[in-house]
Amino acid sequence: MGTRRSGVRRDYEAIALPIWQELLVGMEMLYLWVSPVYWGFGIPHGDGSAVVLIPGFLGTDFYLTEFRAWLRRIGYRPYYSGIGFNADCPNLLIRYRLAETIQKAHQATGKKVHLIGHSLGGVIARAAASQMPDCVASVLTMGSPFRGVAAHPSVLRVAELVRGQILDRHSEGVLPDCYTGACTCDFLESLAGKVPRPVSQTAIFTKTDGIVDWRVCRTGHASVDVEVSGTHIGLVFNPIVYEVVARRLATAPSRSRPGRAHLTAPPEPRP
Repeated sequence: MGTRRSGVRRDYEAIALPIWQELLVGMEMLYLWVSPVYWGFGIPHGDGSAVVLIPGFLGTDFYLTEFRAWLRRIGYRPYYSGIGFNADCPNLLIRYRLAETIQKAHQATGKKVHLIGHSLGGVIARAAASQMPDCVASVLTMGSPFRGVAAHPSVLRVAELVRGQILDRHSEGVLPDCYTGACTCDFLESLAGKVPRPVSQTAIFTKTDGIVDWRVCRTGHASVDVEVSGTHIGLVFNPIVYEVVARRLATAPSRSRPGRAHLTAPPEPRP
């Protein structure tokens, strides 16, 4: 993916990051399983609100199974994102897959929905929250480069291959600049603006991220940004992250306002 031209998002940039450190993700999983937080001790529990987990670039809902099981254990109602393999136009993923999941979760619980996204999934979550603020209680991102794509060169090379496949697969169904910062679709337009005030925000990042530059994963506001130690991939298995998530979800109001229960899907992509 590319970047926005505005000052909100940084330029497309390849950065030499310590990608080898991502091999330590196994250690983070071990720490998670022996952590009291994993078993629900010492953290606030949920109120049955819906939480939609959105996978990162080239990921599926499968690798978030542990996260969903933990959310269910502490009192939330986790949902699969339903987007499938995250290697497609984000604008289409939101409109034709994620929006439907949010609708179902909102209608089933009668409450606003919490969105949690890892990496690119967090960028998609922020865009969805901007388009559907009346049905989203909070958006929480983990290592998500929503201020621009500054990543390891190998990641950018793969992203370029994915862009070519998107153009071949959808042809005239997407804009010519799809999966770049020059695109003018609703997805990038949503990111250009701020997340609506009623939606609570949390941006978790790690300075030892070996995939994306941590500087583009934060808002710059101390009340929103949370630094943790660990790897990029391991953010979904990190007990510190789990504790942050539990406390942030507990403070985000999920009750829907009267008369605003209906979710309006985002508009059709512009030709």
